[in-house]
This record gives sequence, structure tokens and C-alpha cells, in this order.
Amino acid sequence: MFDYETLRVIWWALLGTLLIGFAIMDGFDFGIAALLRVLGKTEDERLVMLETIEPTWEGNQVWFVLGGGAAFAAWPQLYAVSFSGMYLAIFLVLVALILRPVGFNFRGKVPDARWRTLWDWVLTASGIVVMLISGVAFGNLFLGAPFQFDNDLRMSWHGSFFELLHPFALMSGLVSLSMLLAHGACWAAYKADHVVADRAVRVARIVTLAYVVLYVAAGIWLAYGVPGFAIVGPVVTDGVSNPLFKQVAHGSSWFASYMEHPSFWLAPVLALVGAVSVQLTVGKKGLGCFISSSLMVAGTILSAGFALFPFLLPSRLDPRSSLTVWDASSSKGTLGLMLAMTVIFLPLIIIYTSWVYRVVRGRVTLDHVRHSGSTY
Repeated sequence: MFDYETLRVIWWALLGTLLIGFAIMDGFDFGIAALLRVLGKTEDERLVMLETIEPTWEGNQVWFVLGGGAAFAAWPQLYAVSFSGMYLAIFLVLVALILRPVGFNFRGKVPDARWRTLWDWVLTASGIVVMLISGVAFGNLFLGAPFQFDNDLRMSWHGSFFELLHPFALMSGLVSLSMLLAHGACWAAYKADHVVADRAVRVARIVTLAYVVLYVAAGIWLAYGVPGFAIVGPVVTDGVSNPLFKQVAHGSSWFASYMEHPSFWLAPVLALVGAVSVQLTVGKKGLGCFISSSLMVAGTILSAGFALFPFLLPSRLDPRSSLTVWDASSSKGTLGLMLAMTVIFLPLIIIYTSWVYRVVRGRVTLDHVRHSGSTY
């Protein structure tokens, strides 16, 4: 059996894996929704785009459920602080996630162009909101959240929704938005009719270029304009989960972990290589572009996670209250039991998902939509 320190690192890695799975598997759904009126100029073309995600979008949300469940069970203090303090931001994301299936299901109920246009814009807005706020949330992790614990570990939050809209956090949101728009465009280039795919190629190249510029600019800003957090003094990696048992300094570099672990640099390299590969492969309209954009997504999330390590949610009000991998987890027994369940069920989810995508492989054409009488 793994020791407590190892279990904590494993669950930190698993949380990152689930976030990457959510961003890759649900990210292109959001990208398709946000680009619905950009890539689809006619009703048939928009139906083609919706048909590319219709068989899988509900199943893709399992990664969101798994990520939330993992945060709740493995990192209860992280779940409690973030969901309590960022309530309005999370509420907006949940509203967008609720409206998305409503839009999918109601769009074709009335054969009226104005009705369908209304739900098209609902789908577009829902995709943009989730992509943008997710990035803003990541940006605020580096800025530090306005919370603190008292001596009885009662949490108090001293901030508002609008304080989350710091310029650096907004830039992080734009990184997320451009990255997932490129991901969605790559999916459209691979799965949609060639008329739609041709537009998707042009959009993918533009938003990928925007992503590179924003990602590099955010990295420079993080290195020189955003003070980092660091644990000072001895680090107890297998102690009880009490964040107040450590001392934290605010003002170091967020790239200190990269200096300590040079292998972490592979993450931003992966993100940029993925972006370059998108530019090179998207014109072929094959699976290569989607794989490239998936690597770009994975590299981006990994680069943020490696920079934050071992912090999960820093506190700018009281750095000592910051939540880290070493003091915000569930008990050793809970982590061990959850790991055993994950080893059993996660491969089954991956196998089933792979089978579904194999069954629905192939391009969705305009002829298919016209002859099937789809009113999605």
C-alpha cells in the first residue's frame, strides 16, 4: 500500500488528469457551440456542426462529474473553500451547463428561424461563458484567493465576484477561450462537411495564433508581474490535513518549481508544440489536428499545475491558510479506497468512450443532414 505522501501526490496527479480529460473531451463541445454561427452560415451547416457532437456531448460530461467528485472526496477543503467563495462564478458556469442541453433539446422543437436563432445564441453564450470563466478561475489561483482560516479552521471569504476579474485573470480567461475555440475548430475540420471544414481551418489558424501570443504573454506576466507563494521552513508531507501548521511566504517566483524540477519545462513545450502542430496539420482536415489541439490543451493545464505545485489554492489574505497538496487532503484510508475504485472504473470509462468514438467515426455531411430530415 502507498504511504500518505505518495497517495497525496497520486491524487494531485489524478485531479490534474481529470481536468485535462474534461478540457479535451468537453472542450471541443464548447468550442463547437461557441462557433456555431461563425462556421455554420446556413441552417443545414449548423445542423452538421451539431450532429458532430450529438452522439457524445452528454457522455463527455462524465469528466466534469468525475473532477467534481474527486475534488469533493480527495480534497474536501479545496472543494469547500472554492465552491463557497467563488459561488457566483460557479453559479454562472452551472447555469451555462444547464442551458446547453436545454438548447440542444429545444432548438428543433419549433420550425421557426427566430426560435432556432435564439437557441443558437444561447448555445454560443454557454460555450463562451464556461471557457472564459474556467480560465479566469485558473488565473485567480496564481493571484491568491481572499480567504483565511481562524484557529478552529472556520473559513471566511473577503472578496466579491468582480474582484476575480483582475487583468491577469482575464488574460488567463482569454488563453482558455482561444485554446478551446481552436480545439473546437479542429474537431469541426475533422468531422464536419468540407464546406464547414474549410471555414474551420481558417478559424483554427487564427485562434491558435491568438492562443500562442496570449499564452506567452501570460507566462511573461506570471514570471515578472505576479508574486508567487512558497512554503518556508520544514515541509511535512505526511502529516494531518491542517493548513495552519505551516508558514508561507508571498513574493517568490511562480517558476521556482520549474527550477527545482527541470522536467516541468516539458509542459509548456508540449503546449507550444501542439499549437505549431495545429497550424501544420489543420489544412489536412484529419485527426492529426485534433490530436495536436489536445496536446496543446494538456500542455497548458500541466504547465499551470506544475507552476502551482504544491499549492492547490493560495490565500493572499493569510498565506499560511493556503491549501497545498500536503495539508488539504482526505485521510489516508479515504485516498487509498478511492484509488482502488479509480483503478477499476477509470479504465472502463476510457474503454467505453473509445468504443463510442469508434462507432460514430466518419464525417457528417450536408447530404446526410438533408436526407435524414434532422431537426436537432
